Amino acid sequence: MIAKSIVALFFTLALFTIAQSPSANHVNASVNSATAFSSTTALSATVARNFGRAAQAKNTTAAPMATVAAPVYEVFAIRYASIPDFPVNALIGDADPGRKLSIAMAVWLIRGNGHNIMVDSGFYRPQFFKQFKVESFIKASEAVGQPGIMPAGQAALTPEDITDVVITHMHWDHADGMDLFPKARVWLQKDEYTYYTGEAWQSPRTHGGIEPDDVLAAVKLNLASRVTLVNGDAQEIFPGIMCYIGGMHTFQSQYVGVNTKAGTVILASDNMYLYENLEKHVPIAQTLDAASNLRAQDRMKQLAASPRLIVPGHDPAVFEKFPRVSERVVRIE
Repeated sequence: MIAKSIVALFFTLALFTIAQSPSANHVNASVNSATAFSSTTALSATVARNFGRAAQAKNTTAAPMATVAAPVYEVFAIRYASIPDFPVNALIGDADPGRKLSIAMAVWLIRGNGHNIMVDSGFYRPQFFKQFKVESFIKASEAVGQPGIMPAGQAALTPEDITDVVITHMHWDHADGMDLFPKARVWLQKDEYTYYTGEAWQSPRTHGGIEPDDVLAAVKLNLASRVTLVNGDAQEIFPGIMCYIGGMHTFQSQYVGVNTKAGTVILASDNMYLYENLEKHVPIAQTLDAASNLRAQDRMKQLAASPRLIVPGHDPAVFEKFPRVSERVVRIE
């Protein structure tokens, strides 16, 4: 009854407004009055609804909102190649110049919640085999089909099964294979994409490690509406999967947090080359901001369920620390 009275009151006020309008402004007044009538009618309807809700609230108690648990994913590290005799001081700045390591060239696969997600995509273009000695190479698109990733009795994954590819940064050994997965959506930091498709090429000193073919591939995928630009830090791209700003390994590198049965796994990629970076609290050698890199490593320790679940980008020890499911693959757990 009260709500109806309020509606009637606003209706009367609207009619009064029309009646008081000067004849010289009749057309404008009619338009304005119609607008006023529409607004007051909407307002009165809102008031009426609020009265109704208030009446219901007296007799009901609001039900608590249910908490939805984040999906639990499986995470695998896959070694698609090795580069032998790599100088460690290119990874850790204060390392002995004579120290060498056969570094792991790795990608990571996240499975669950209806998704098969690659984190990074390796390399495959021929120019890189001329620049580096590469051993035991397979394309990332072939690596996803390695034994042990899928449950027994299920077919191995194919490139067409990959739903998404998260590119942590645009360096050739992580981004070159982004176009090997024909149905995948590519996730890349917005500032990383913007910088390396534009300003970085204004100077020869600001695109080291970035391959023009990879930039063109990213642009083509974007033109095909297959790129999602991640806009900054702590962005949840899927329930239970977060992207975080890295330590400026490139212009805007990122790393990935994943909810697993063991808790949060951090896939650091090149924001942490080796376990040694974390253990000695030393920045990676290739960074635009050493202090930023150390802050990123400190944050990883806060985010991960355990420091052992922070997975570096090129450490062969990853494939010794975690359960092996096949020759090239370990399960991160």
